[in-house]
Amino acid sequence: MALAKKHVPIVKKRTKRFVRHQSDRYKCVAPNWRKPKGIDNRVRRRFKGQIAMPSIGYGSNKKTRHMMPSGHKAFLVHNINDVDLLLMHNKTFAAEIGHAVSSRKRVDIIARAKQLGVKVTNAKARVTTEV
Repeated sequence: MALAKKHVPIVKKRTKRFVRHQSDRYKCVAPNWRKPKGIDNRVRRRFKGQIAMPSIGYGSNKKTRHMMPSGHKAFLVHNINDVDLLLMHNKTFAAEIGHAVSSRKRVDIIARAKQLGVKVTNAKARVTTEV
């Protein structure tokens, strides 16, 4: 397994989710973010002490966007041929086996990834058996 390339530190400007205005008050208002559109809405008007609205300023650094703490970016793999694509990019991308892949194919994918030195993020999923 190859270690990731050197990169600038990963900084998340905000890790909490943006919640919808008054979703804590009403059960029928889901917490998924929706932009307030009301003419008198204090969240839309950005009054002090109100919940924050998502804006472009919360975006991540372009160099570290979609990066895992290990420094790799996830690449979804469904068969052995997909793993071969990562041969020259094993310092940038890590293989992530798709959820619909059978346990028999997973063993082959993990073996091929080990040969090529590719990191597999979910290598233990559906491969180990209970004792």
